[in-house]
Amino acid sequence: MTTPPPAPSAARVAVVGAGPAGVYAAQMVAQGLPGAAVDLLEKLPVPYGLVRYGVAPDHPRIRGIVDSLHELLHGSPVRVLCDVEVGADVTVPELLDRYDAVVLATGADRAAPLPVPGHDLPGSHGAADFVAWYCSHPDAPAAWPLDAREVAVVGAGNVALDLTRMLVKRADDLLTTDTPDHVHAAFAGSALRTVHLFARRGPADTRFSPLELRELGEQQGVDVLVDPAEVALDEHGRRMVAQFSPKRQVVETLTRWAERDPETLTAPRRVHLHFYRAPARIEGDRRVEALVTERTVPDPLGRVTGTGEHETWPVQAVYRAVGYLSSPVPGAPFDPVRGVVPNDEGRVRAADGGPVPGLYVTGWAKRGPAGLIGSTRSDARQTVDHLLADVAHRVAARAATGATQAPGVDDLLAGRGGRHVSWDGWLRVDAAEVAAGAARGRERVKIATRAALLAAARG
Repeated sequence: MTTPPPAPSAARVAVVGAGPAGVYAAQMVAQGLPGAAVDLLEKLPVPYGLVRYGVAPDHPRIRGIVDSLHELLHGSPVRVLCDVEVGADVTVPELLDRYDAVVLATGADRAAPLPVPGHDLPGSHGAADFVAWYCSHPDAPAAWPLDAREVAVVGAGNVALDLTRMLVKRADDLLTTDTPDHVHAAFAGSALRTVHLFARRGPADTRFSPLELRELGEQQGVDVLVDPAEVALDEHGRRMVAQFSPKRQVVETLTRWAERDPETLTAPRRVHLHFYRAPARIEGDRRVEALVTERTVPDPLGRVTGTGEHETWPVQAVYRAVGYLSSPVPGAPFDPVRGVVPNDEGRVRAADGGPVPGLYVTGWAKRGPAGLIGSTRSDARQTVDHLLADVAHRVAARAATGATQAPGVDDLLAGRGGRHVSWDGWLRVDAAEVAAGAARGRERVKIATRAALLAAARG
């Protein structure tokens, strides 16, 4: 009697990156392929990516997204493997050999460059680095220089507002958040008195959200100053506020601030919002000493050009909040100009323009750092729909030939001495942070270092 061949294994899918994009993709794959083995790989010792390490600690409403991601993973068939770095602990080709599909959801973790002379002087900081520090990213430096009295922030989006708000915030206002002691102590010792925020275009063309802008003006001990001449709208600006309610709310807030009598503004810290000023260069001998800006003028469509009129602002630090870029994943195609993984609706493209079989991308690594959580979910759906269709063909082909499939990454990690952090390990970290918070009368206090996170995860 002939022994029948073994049944083909169920589909196996790996998702790289445990931020919102990766969690949503993993959940959708698990739902679309019942019985599939879905592994969620994360290079940090804990999940949640930029929701945990990219949102200011005084934004508990947005940080509540962590709770929803936790609910999606807890008790789900998705297996979480943290402290596993693709490109170091395991390679993309190795993943493609062991899984029917691999989804890159690595996000955007680098500050976009500000291409002006002096951008690399000491005291010139990318937004991503500062955010990582005050969010206690395990790979961020333990200390941050807050010795500047006058600071410039370059950018016209919510990240620029976040940086500005955190710079001027009273340190003790962080004592209700998950901020660790070393970050609180650094803010408590800050020498800062004045922040100048510079936007290249006009007030109706900023990407500020109305809520974030209002929060800036609600900081205790802080006055926000706006030049009335810079919030006067041209025809383009009037069209923008007529068509878009958020733009109208932003301009209304700026106008109210501009109408205040400067002599009544006596707070110890000040924020000056400047419009129609583009950074021209950063000056200094051995570190930042000034930012030079060029006045701009808008055309009827809101586009701006330089006027040749320059101003020098004495500052001792510059924070560049002009966007984020993804980092390349070793072994996967990457577009260094756009800072994304090249793709067609989530199917990764090779250098010759053809698809890389089995390789997909979602989230900011797919489309760039734009859109909110809702966009991330719909973006994951597009990628996963293509993945499901492709995987069905791969599994059918394997069944037709009776071919077996290589195991997942466990053998590789075990053979290389790696010890990943499982979901249970994250639950131990979570419990330790909640306990640390309870001791201080807070919801939680973050564990800040990689070594301490790993120790907590492994008990």
